[in-house]
Amino acid sequence: MFLAEGAEAAAQSTSTFTFFDIFVLIITVIIAIGLVRLLAAPRKNLFAIGFTVISLGVFVFMDIVMIKGWMG
Repeated sequence: MFLAEGAEAAAQSTSTFTFFDIFVLIITVIIAIGLVRLLAAPRKNLFAIGFTVISLGVFVFMDIVMIKGWMG
């Protein structure tokens, strides 16, 4: 009985991958490209750069947690 419950729990927790994860990764890449473009611009918009850095940090953290969830 316990072995069957353990096997059932392992089968349910093998992957947490969802279709939305792809969008999170794509948005992270888009934010990173935007940051590079902001830093390369001749006129620097410090508010936009700061907002982008914070957004990129949040998305990179989400990516790390998401990928750790894939691994188990």
